[in-house]
Amino acid sequence: MSSIETKTDEITFTKEMLLVKVFPSREEMGKKAAEDVSRKINELLNQKPEINIIFAAAPSQNEFLKYLSKDISIPWEKINAIHMDEYIGLDKDAPQAFGNFLKERIFGKVPFKSVHYLNGQAKDLSSECKRYTALLHDHPVDIVCLGIGENGHIAFNDPSVANFNDPETVKIVELEEKSRQQQVNDHCFDDIDSVPKKAFTLTIPALLKADYMFCIVPSKLKAEAVCKTINDPVSEKCPATILRRKKGAILYLDKESASLL
Repeated sequence: MSSIETKTDEITFTKEMLLVKVFPSREEMGKKAAEDVSRKINELLNQKPEINIIFAAAPSQNEFLKYLSKDISIPWEKINAIHMDEYIGLDKDAPQAFGNFLKERIFGKVPFKSVHYLNGQAKDLSSECKRYTALLHDHPVDIVCLGIGENGHIAFNDPSVANFNDPETVKIVELEEKSRQQQVNDHCFDDIDSVPKKAFTLTIPALLKADYMFCIVPSKLKAEAVCKTINDPVSEKCPATILRRKKGAILYLDKESASLL
């Protein structure tokens, strides 16, 4: 750690290129993350006519998305929204589907210029990967808003499938049991047998192409993953460690997720 600073409501420090901000509560963490993202959106839109943002779907993002979606200073009509990952094979109306999660919390609440969903019901999975890869090529990403999984994943790049030099932009992955169990821990599914075993995910290089990454990670359940992200060697064993090599990345924690630091 270096450059530790204490403010009245937060502690900040850096680890390599990663700026870390720790807040006393989950609510304050979400609010401050939304303020920072809003500021960056407006800064970028002073430089270009539109921007592209990737959003993650998870309960860890609830407070952040709540505050961001209420921000009237943001010119939403100049933003293209992109979906980070999606289960394969869930019913299209399933509340656990990440597209539906985002639609309920932000995609359907504000007037984006466009919203682009991964199709978890696609009959041809390879074609869906190619379609979304082309979309990302046409919409170079400016901002990624993401979380970290209990096993250190970012998007659905679990340690077993993560590749810092992945040649793909979008791929199909088999989900680790720990990743699937997290969905039960988050009360998204009743039991692990109900959690899909496959998903689409944007790869790590696809996420890292963004100029700015805002990583929001609350909860005691994430404390071990956060500790590894900050302290373990940078490797695919904990995919989130790559954030320490990313200029423009900020990690937002609450008191509980930072409890092992």
